[in-house]
Amino acid sequence: MQGSAASPLRQRLWLFAAFGCMAASFPLDRWVDGALDVTRQPSLANLGWWFSKLGEGEIVAGAGILLAAIFFLLHRPGAAAKIFFVATAALLTGLAGTILRVLIGRTRPELHGPKGVPPGFYGIWHQGHWIIGQAAFSSFPSGHAALAVGLAVAAWLVHRGWGAVAMVYALAVVWSRVALQWHHLSDVVASTVLSILLASWITPRLLPSVEFQFGNLHRAWKKK
Repeated sequence: MQGSAASPLRQRLWLFAAFGCMAASFPLDRWVDGALDVTRQPSLANLGWWFSKLGEGEIVAGAGILLAAIFFLLHRPGAAAKIFFVATAALLTGLAGTILRVLIGRTRPELHGPKGVPPGFYGIWHQGHWIIGQAAFSSFPSGHAALAVGLAVAAWLVHRGWGAVAMVYALAVVWSRVALQWHHLSDVVASTVLSILLASWITPRLLPSVEFQFGNLHRAWKKK
């Protein structure tokens, strides 16, 4: 009884801390955005570009499918299923972040933001025009960061070693989005909170089904 009572309490405390961190990040946006800016440093900007590229959905999807196929052909369906699941969880968290950012309509940092428009949250309509889907109004939360953090959380829940490596990858992607001035600090903090919640919710519901299906597929393939 104590354990079952403690679990909801821990969840509430975690949610309180997570949303507290997100709220606290807004006042720090200007300072952190400026401190991490590498747009005038070509070598770091180039590194940031590559890190950002690794946070795109097609890269994660392609790598996930390729690695899952390799492990499947090596007769390791369990590992293949876990890899496929981690990539799927990352794509789902990234999609959630992308949907939210085009609906919320926050302006990006000055370098990539809309010219002549004060910073803020504008939703999907501004000055008589649809702004849904416009890159300059798609800052909060970061889709790249949501995908990368979702991948890291799913990997950690599946395998601690994979998770440790994936966390380094997620930190690199998150850094790149702020360093290249595509996002504010609060954008990537919000993505982190979103991805932790969503990936933690997805894992116990989706992973067993993926493992079951990969096991069935492998058994059927071996019989041929």
